[in-house]
Amino acid sequence: MKITVAGTGYVGLVTGVVFADLGNEVLCVDIDPDKVDKINKGNSPIYEPGLDELLQRNLEERRLHATTDLAGAVRQSEVVFITVGTPPTPTGEPDLKYVDEVARTIGASLNGYKIIVNKSTVPVGTGDRVRRIIEQHRVEPHEFDVVSNPEFLREGSAVHDTLFPDRIVIGADNPRAAMKIVEIYAPLERPMLITNLPTAEIIKYASNTFLALKISFINAIADLCERTGADVVQVAKAMGYDTRIGSAFLQAGLGFGGSCFPKDVRAFAHSVQRYDLDATLYEKILAINDARPVQFVERIAQRLGGLAGRTVGLLGLAFKPNTDDIREARSLEIIRLLLEQGAVVRAYDPVAMPHVQAMYPQITYCRNAYEVAEGADALALITEWNEFKQLNFERIKALMRQPNLFDGRNLYDPQRLQKLGFYYYGVGRANGNELTKPEDAEGI
Repeated sequence: MKITVAGTGYVGLVTGVVFADLGNEVLCVDIDPDKVDKINKGNSPIYEPGLDELLQRNLEERRLHATTDLAGAVRQSEVVFITVGTPPTPTGEPDLKYVDEVARTIGASLNGYKIIVNKSTVPVGTGDRVRRIIEQHRVEPHEFDVVSNPEFLREGSAVHDTLFPDRIVIGADNPRAAMKIVEIYAPLERPMLITNLPTAEIIKYASNTFLALKISFINAIADLCERTGADVVQVAKAMGYDTRIGSAFLQAGLGFGGSCFPKDVRAFAHSVQRYDLDATLYEKILAINDARPVQFVERIAQRLGGLAGRTVGLLGLAFKPNTDDIREARSLEIIRLLLEQGAVVRAYDPVAMPHVQAMYPQITYCRNAYEVAEGADALALITEWNEFKQLNFERIKALMRQPNLFDGRNLYDPQRLQKLGFYYYGVGRANGNELTKPEDAEGI
């Protein structure tokens, strides 16, 4: 099948490459000529495990090509996927201008029956909006259908998630269009759910908002655990054994970031309000999440008796492991708060440092975790990269000015770290933090 994918971000490029790998002829379209040139040379413009190999293979076998010519691509294709960004406006509502631009070009380029598939994350009603724009701009009365096919990819495992999705949602008002999209996905042999347009559009936002709710919920429980001496890790473990709840997204810590959850919860809240419904629940999800970096830095400041002149080392900067994405990353807010209070900041991340350096050139960027620890009064784990899981903490302790470890992802064993002589803080953990009094920090 001949397919156009408009937009080559995480969703668009991964989707296009996987469709090509399934045997389709795919045109990936982007307005950025530099990005298009990179793709055609086999250099992925995004960091995503496994993507480079798939990209190179399908370029070599001539099943995939990138271009800036959306109109030409539309004319050559049977199906057009819209995968452009929908960034938040200042009010938190999704900005649909890129979706609208693509729809206008599609309308002006129709030369026969086409299926237009909205894969961008959009509020309910966008399918009808795209249909109206295409109708307004089409030169000849060619037929077309609009389909909603939301994505559920996780950065860092996007290729795997595209090849092995939990479910494939297809929202269409015309069975003919739905069956064509089923045909594209059939080789994956995964569960498919066919709905109408608004149902599919709500499924995406409802899914992400629920996952964000689980994270904020367990973080609220973590605050209670810290006040009572309970251990949120054990609480979450016991909850997760309940098949009605499940263990996924019940890890207390610094909260969620990235390009999806914060944006999607805000957008969903606006959608709910637009239909005169109460959005308090969704607003509270965001309020709890926004408080996590502030509370974390407060714990560090309390332990050190203030942050002015103190050196704090950060392990990890990306919003999650296996990506260089720093959009809404917890590290950015933590760095801002540390600098505001006069701290000296050292940091290391395997891939995301260049992006953060453009925003915070005044902090020190290191070659590895051990260099971060040199002379530090506190070490804080921000992103749980694999290489941080088995650090030599005897060596870390010897390098630090004060062995204070703040575990923002509850990655480490509190008892082991305390036996090694560290003051250990884990989010919501009953780890004996008060065994060493904060005022004794200077003498550690």
